[in-house]
Amino acid sequence: MAASLVSSFTVPLVSAVLGAAIALVFLAGYLRRKRAAIAHIPPTETAAAPDQPKHVRPSNQAQYKKGHLRPHHHAADKDAAKKHHHLDVNTLRGHTDSVTALAFSNDACNLVTVCADGAIRVFRIDDTSSKSFKILRINLPAGAHPTAVTFSEGSSSVVVAAQALLGSSLYMYADVSAPPTAENKLQGKLSPPEIKWSHPKIHGKESVLNLAAARATHGSGDGSTIIISCSEVWHGKSGKEFGTVDTNQLKNNMADISPNGRFIAAAAFTADVKVWEIVYSKDGSVKEVNKVMQLKGHKSAVTCLCFAPNSEQIITASKDGSIRVWNINVRYHLDEDPKTLRVMPIPLHDSKGSVCQYDHMTVSPDGKILAVTSGSTLQWLLVETGAVLDTADKAHEGDITGIAWAPRTIPNGGVHVFILATAGVDKKVKLWTAPDVGST
Repeated sequence: MAASLVSSFTVPLVSAVLGAAIALVFLAGYLRRKRAAIAHIPPTETAAAPDQPKHVRPSNQAQYKKGHLRPHHHAADKDAAKKHHHLDVNTLRGHTDSVTALAFSNDACNLVTVCADGAIRVFRIDDTSSKSFKILRINLPAGAHPTAVTFSEGSSSVVVAAQALLGSSLYMYADVSAPPTAENKLQGKLSPPEIKWSHPKIHGKESVLNLAAARATHGSGDGSTIIISCSEVWHGKSGKEFGTVDTNQLKNNMADISPNGRFIAAAAFTADVKVWEIVYSKDGSVKEVNKVMQLKGHKSAVTCLCFAPNSEQIITASKDGSIRVWNINVRYHLDEDPKTLRVMPIPLHDSKGSVCQYDHMTVSPDGKILAVTSGSTLQWLLVETGAVLDTADKAHEGDITGIAWAPRTIPNGGVHVFILATAGVDKKVKLWTAPDVGST
């Protein structure tokens, strides 16, 4: 009886112990698997590397290397947009308003500018790559707004046209390149000039749109400077008026004088260009100014013109979309007409595909390159063929108001090169080297 009682208690006890043991085995296995899973969980991205302090981010190079991505910086884009054209060598600053005109002296050492702030500035150009230039500032009379400028006698005097309420006036300032005084030398400034002559109320109340000057070297000319102001002819040194060039239009849009002081060409928003000859007396003074020929061939208004350095050719651009090169070295006294040497299409178009019109043009001293402008665009063309040598689409931040070649080469970093100067409404004057014409 006792044996059967023990047997009845032993069986359940053994079963319970075995069940507990099996449960412990399963529990131990579960815990081992759990620890193994926890051990293999990777660290989060915000965790610091063992040898790297917290809050230190990987470099941009490592961060973007795989996908070759780079952060987008607007400042970098702005700097890239302002990157200089490869022919742009320097900018003359200091103007506080739109620069309205500019001109080089005969020796190419001085560049004069006039500005809507009522000031004349003469820059000494020793090397176009210089970081700074000596500047002479001349303030015009109150209320005078300069519209045109040119050098008169060499590099020592300038003639300025200015518009006021009562009309236009001419002022001649002398000694603009005189050695600086002791006081100004310490300040890096040139000596103040003097007004030698002036002519008020010329051209009625019309603005003088341009001034051009040349030395009288043709025939018996005495070498003095002759200046034209759209329609009047002046003696540069004395201010004496020699005569007028009348196109029989309301007003002349532009005029130019040949480098040898013999011919004057003028246009007045018509398709024709009229040419006058300056006749010199035996003593070298101007005797008379006679109309001698007319350039006919354009089908629409001529927008700009210039003489070639040899004084025997005139280049014109028209709203008809063409550029013409004329030979004026003809026997006009025998009624021989000037001849068209070349007709070339204007190679500049707007966003709609229409031909642009040129505002300014000038030929390089060697006669090979024609610099032209349209709005803010500057182009260099090969005179011989009209081929485009180079283009600066936004040469200025706004319209270009004037261009001029230095009459001879100028040092640029020690190397002598041809230099073109441009003025704009953006208060800047820029200096450009000439493009290469060797392979064109």
